[in-house]
Amino acid sequence: MKPLIFEITGDIEAPAETVYQIIADYRDGHPHIVPKKYFKSLTVEQGGIGKGTIFVTETEAFGRKQTMRMHVTEPSPGSVLVETDYDSGIITTFTVTPNGDNRSKLTLHTRAEAKPGLMGLLERLLSPGLLRKMYLAEFETFNQYVRSNQYRGHGN
Repeated sequence: MKPLIFEITGDIEAPAETVYQIIADYRDGHPHIVPKKYFKSLTVEQGGIGKGTIFVTETEAFGRKQTMRMHVTEPSPGSVLVETDYDSGIITTFTVTPNGDNRSKLTLHTRAEAKPGLMGLLERLLSPGLLRKMYLAEFETFNQYVRSNQYRGHGN
């Protein structure tokens, strides 16, 4: 069956280096940028900064909770970070590119295998809208975080 693929790009009000450092820091950065409406918890099991980090996150959407155990890789350290769920194989790629001196473009790309049958059909119909809402909320949460003074320890 054809995989589900969703991608969206947003503007972040911070330099690319800072944006990447926040994303890669699963102890003190990343938890601040995920919208609490959808991401209920993030617990680091191993590592905590970039490649080799293993964390567990609980998400909630459509009244359903899902726990994912994620492994982090960095195919291009400083610009591309990948989270892969051990069980479902869901892959989310974060790509950060400069967009002027103090701004960045952040692209979120998610790939998942659809379930067979009716569940797969429902996923195909509902997932793009849900992911769009989640990721737009993440861009807004990220920008609120970098506008605050909380992130100053991440390179600025």
